[in-house]
Amino acid sequence: MPKLSAFLITRNEEADIENCLKSLKDLSDEIILVDDNSSDKTVEIAKRFGARISSRTLDGFAAQKQYALDQTTGEWAFSIDADERVTPELAVEIRNVLEQPSSADAYYVRRNFYFLGRRLRYGGLGNDWVLRLFRRSKGHFKPVKVHESIEVSGNTARLRAPLEHYSYSSISEYIEKSNHYTTLAAQDMWARGRRCSPLDFLRPGWELFNRVVLKSAWMDGRPGMMYAAFSSHTAWVRAMKLWEIQQRG
Repeated sequence: MPKLSAFLITRNEEADIENCLKSLKDLSDEIILVDDNSSDKTVEIAKRFGARISSRTLDGFAAQKQYALDQTTGEWAFSIDADERVTPELAVEIRNVLEQPSSADAYYVRRNFYFLGRRLRYGGLGNDWVLRLFRRSKGHFKPVKVHESIEVSGNTARLRAPLEHYSYSSISEYIEKSNHYTTLAAQDMWARGRRCSPLDFLRPGWELFNRVVLKSAWMDGRPGMMYAAFSSHTAWVRAMKLWEIQQRG
């Protein structure tokens, strides 16, 4: 069987890292973890699972994940986040890919999104496909600071079983991560030549209408409505941080 390298990046992920690494048990031949100066037990827990650990200060999510990918040695690579879990069904599918010849060089996985412990199926979150499994020699990360993605030179296919994504377990966690992500996203937008416009001031209303009315976030109950509201505010904050950069530049 070709060797599979799982890789991830972390910073203070002690609440999630154990379940993530448990889900990789008997699947990956090596686990590469790049840690951004965690002050909790993230590294200690990862060591118990035999992860090969490097320390690197985060300078952008894509750059950090590319660094982690560069440390892998397997023919195949699997990208995972600390708040994600490989389901048993997905593990079986991945093993089948490794055991059987295929024309595909990379595979998309459907990701189930959880907010405050509940899976959200509407509001634009019910059909989230992410490229995670790929031949190591065929893939690399796009050079962006946030919302990183893998580019592959080759054929792609889809796996059926899902990846579970337990993104935000509390409102405080969402707010803390959102502040960091919106700063990086605004910097990316500025670097690409994007500038703030009067229409950006309307983004909260449009985002909320889009998620709640057009994409039926209300069908996920209170957590769905809360996530839609937070997302609309996040879109506005990102635009206003872009405006702030524009004023300084």
